[in-house]
Amino acid sequence: MNDAQLIDRLHFAFTITYHYIFPQLTMGLAPLMVTLETLYLRTGNPDYEAGVRFWTRIFGINFVTGVVTGIPMEFQFGTNWSRFSLATGGVIAQPLAMEGVFSFFLESAFLGLFLFGHKRLGRWGHWAAGVMVFIGSWLSGFFIVMADAWMQHPVAYRRLADGSFEVTSLLGVITNPWGLIQYSHVMSGAVITGAFAMAATGAYYLLSGRAPGFGRMFLRIGVIAGAIASLAQIFPTGDMHGKYMAQHQPATTAAMEALFHTEIGAPLVILGQPDIEHERIDNPIIVNRLLSFLIYGTPDARVRGLTDFPKQNWPDNIPLVYFAYHIMAGLGTLFAAIMCVAAFLLWRGALFRAKWMLWIVLLAFPFPFIANIAGWITAEVGRQPWLVYNLLRTADGFSPTVSAGNALFTLLGFMGMYAMLSIFYLFLVQRELAHGPAPASQQTPETPATISGAY
Repeated sequence: MNDAQLIDRLHFAFTITYHYIFPQLTMGLAPLMVTLETLYLRTGNPDYEAGVRFWTRIFGINFVTGVVTGIPMEFQFGTNWSRFSLATGGVIAQPLAMEGVFSFFLESAFLGLFLFGHKRLGRWGHWAAGVMVFIGSWLSGFFIVMADAWMQHPVAYRRLADGSFEVTSLLGVITNPWGLIQYSHVMSGAVITGAFAMAATGAYYLLSGRAPGFGRMFLRIGVIAGAIASLAQIFPTGDMHGKYMAQHQPATTAAMEALFHTEIGAPLVILGQPDIEHERIDNPIIVNRLLSFLIYGTPDARVRGLTDFPKQNWPDNIPLVYFAYHIMAGLGTLFAAIMCVAAFLLWRGALFRAKWMLWIVLLAFPFPFIANIAGWITAEVGRQPWLVYNLLRTADGFSPTVSAGNALFTLLGFMGMYAMLSIFYLFLVQRELAHGPAPASQQTPETPATISGAY
């Protein structure tokens, strides 16, 4: 691999991985904030209003940080990936432009109203502003996913004489079956992140004895949303995504399982280490014939291995694809287990007293971020060596005039800036958590918030 190409890939991988920490939380929190606002409308309980204001501040911090870290990525298309932009700009630019015009401005405008317009808008106006923030954030995710989905599974295009691509049907691009399935999977993952953040915050307030009423509120909503989203992440969204990928990117599916040789009744690998040189899995823990069943609905189905494809078309980092996929799948299973147990305890009325479960929910807070990023690594590295699957190779997309040294210099610069940004972000979030969702006089254990009696 060309050194400049490697550095350009690392550069984009770093900036997009760091950036995605923030949108997944804002997209996950948006429906939960609307839920809190709806409960406030129905009950008139001011504690729901205080909860909405608290999470709106957290949302705002994430939104601003996501914007700051997202802008440089689009510039990289023109600097580090100019040949890719030249070839695919006629397609990719359209959903990206729609994301900016229809969703980003919608979300940012109504977020300002949601943050500062409560008294002037009234209850229903404030609720409507929250709904528009929710729609804007999810529309933003939709257009971004559709742009990526075209790279994974190109549809509704034609190739011009100069080798570039143009859209033949915009409707075809934004209704790409791959994208619709991927979007449902991505958004359920975002809701898991938001639900764990809210539930972990509630667990923290209960364990620390601060604002126990708000702790119960956040924990209840987070656990219910988290249980639903965690199950949806596995089935139907994960199941549909896996089957569609096996149909259209069989080499990627084989890399995810490190399946080197075609098998009838292929096993599912739970753990093991891919050995590329000898084309095998070392120390495997497997479930016989399960992979065939999961993909094709029968344990006797034939699943194609990597050796069925030319070696130059294999994903260029099979161990990374394999481990990223297994981290995502393993954590996804863990999320469903945690939230289902927590939901059972909530139903039995024992969750708020079960300190062992509160500690599990609290300590599990970072894992959805890891799982979502691992899922994106699986998808993007698994697509290699293609920028546009089967149409444009990665080696033909980077900028030949940007040297490896220049790209490395800017990468180190971004790392330094993002390190400082991380400190500032954590300071702001920690300050909001310490301040809490209500005035300090209402957060002492001796004077619990009024909602503590609502359950």
